[in-house]
Amino acid sequence: MFSPKFLALVFGTLVVANPLEPRAATNVFPSAPTTSSLSKPMTIKAGTTFTPPQAYTRFDRGSAGCNGQSEGGDDDAVFLLEEGATLKNVIIGPKQSEGVHCLGSCTLDHVYFEDVCEDAITLKQKSGTSHINYGGAKHADDKVIQHNGGGTVVVNSFYVEDFGKLYRSCGNCGTQYARHIEINDVWAVDGSTLVGINTNYGDTATIRTTKVDSVKSICDRFTGNSNGDEPPKTGSGPDSKYCLYATSDITNL
Repeated sequence: MFSPKFLALVFGTLVVANPLEPRAATNVFPSAPTTSSLSKPMTIKAGTTFTPPQAYTRFDRGSAGCNGQSEGGDDDAVFLLEEGATLKNVIIGPKQSEGVHCLGSCTLDHVYFEDVCEDAITLKQKSGTSHINYGGAKHADDKVIQHNGGGTVVVNSFYVEDFGKLYRSCGNCGTQYARHIEINDVWAVDGSTLVGINTNYGDTATIRTTKVDSVKSICDRFTGNSNGDEPPKTGSGPDSKYCLYATSDITNL
């Protein structure tokens, strides 16, 4: 039986049903066929998947746009994901303050952030594992992934450019947890820090097969607190206990 791709070639036109299904981090972002400006956050119910009718529709908050690094809440987000929810094939546009808030463990699959405002992804799960697969983010003055809850975050095949931190375990949240980040096949360009973790709460960062270009630090260690103070930085680089990677895991471009 001939494949659909072969049949399309026979008839002279190559039709790709889903043209952006990378199996490695890519700096090619999809083009949005249309934009949807939301008047309030869209909630994706527990255990469900939201995929827009037109793949890679751009979503934003319209006139309720970016307020710089002013801390926002759930009401400022574009999407709220409940426990076990999945967001797929979406672009988050620049007219927003907070991109995606995960209220429990969640999955982001092919979600792209064109211009991060305060944070792109805020994770509030108390436990469990969230997955961020095959997406990307650009222009984050501070953090792309802000981990305020507990549990584990797994980032696979993600592209990040012009950023402060790709991932930060909250350094001064009122309730603190042991948090874990696993990074596989990330491509990072023009950034300050790939990950920041709190050693006094038992955080770990496991990093594999990552490409970097003009990234100052791969893994920074902090002493976190629960009183709102700025956490002091205590070290950087692999240490076999908290920052779990070898120099061979990082390719400098």
